[in-house]
Amino acid sequence: MLSPQELRRYSRHLVLPHVGVEGQRKLKAARVLIVGAGGLGSPAALYLAAAGLGHIGLVDFDSVDASNLQRQILYGTSDVGRPKLEAAREQLENLNPHVCVDTFDGRLTRHNALEIIREFDIVLDGTDNFATRYLTNDACVILGKPNVYGSIFRFEGQASVFATTNGPCYRCLFREPPPPGSVPSCEEGGVLGVLPGLIGVIQATEAVKLVLGIGETLAGRLLMVDALSMRFRTIALERDPSCPACGTRKIRELIDYDAFCGTPAEGEIGVAEITSDELRARLAAGDVELIDVREPREWESGRIAGARLMPLATIERELPTLPRDRDIVLYCKSGSRSAAAARTLQSAGLTRVLSLAGGFNRWGVESGG
Repeated sequence: MLSPQELRRYSRHLVLPHVGVEGQRKLKAARVLIVGAGGLGSPAALYLAAAGLGHIGLVDFDSVDASNLQRQILYGTSDVGRPKLEAAREQLENLNPHVCVDTFDGRLTRHNALEIIREFDIVLDGTDNFATRYLTNDACVILGKPNVYGSIFRFEGQASVFATTNGPCYRCLFREPPPPGSVPSCEEGGVLGVLPGLIGVIQATEAVKLVLGIGETLAGRLLMVDALSMRFRTIALERDPSCPACGTRKIRELIDYDAFCGTPAEGEIGVAEITSDELRARLAAGDVELIDVREPREWESGRIAGARLMPLATIERELPTLPRDRDIVLYCKSGSRSAAAARTLQSAGLTRVLSLAGGFNRWGVESGG
């Protein structure tokens, strides 16, 4: 039942013909899990809490960084350094004390995903990496839970609703992940700060419609947003009968998604790294080959002295030019592309390969480069 305080709080909902008291009770009884309390999860969580969504789950493992504040509106300057879940719970409960907030500290993995997701009605995907995105999709398909999808990059965003009873899933759209390092992260490529707010609010809207059973959701459609031109367009999506998740149902259990996406699994030995201080000493001694695997525009804005530009996309054809009698150090902006490049070189038989930990970002902080 709704308390007198809730009746007053939700009064603008109660006069809506498609909501009313009965609809507000549905919202209060609903359980939505948000995977990732970052750029997408922040606005989605705030609006779901404000709407009276009774039970919100948050999955995250990170702490608040100053660079988050440009877009992750759940947090403020005083939260920098705090666990995101701690700060998020405090903010959401302050916004609406009638909402129950459950937090799951850690990564969503194949070991815990089914157990966590099973307790919720709807999943809102606010992830920023392909491994967790495919994991979330497959878990939702297996459990029969709607997956409200969103993604952002630079000035563009996408949204849809996957894994409904008759609709397609994420794998119907993207059967396989892109090659490791071929798609820069938001940290590497940037993102317009207001864009995740736009897409996250769309995701929250879809979740509310699913709970209420009203309107036309994005199931079977992919919404594409271009913030620069402010154009919205949708393309029709159909379930792929050969999709291993929702079509053939070949996927009956969760797999190793890090390996599937071409990144080292947790606990697996990955690429050897070198710190900024260690690299500085090695450069002074002149006994390493330093390779910058970023794009030319990044190179022009700043580089480590003595480096050679070799964008990741060109690394394979440049193999004959690389030395085999000395260590090769690769770097990018934050370390993910250089790790992917290092694995490419290792696969080609080069064994003396290192990746700069933290990339050019950390180099500038730690060594004044």
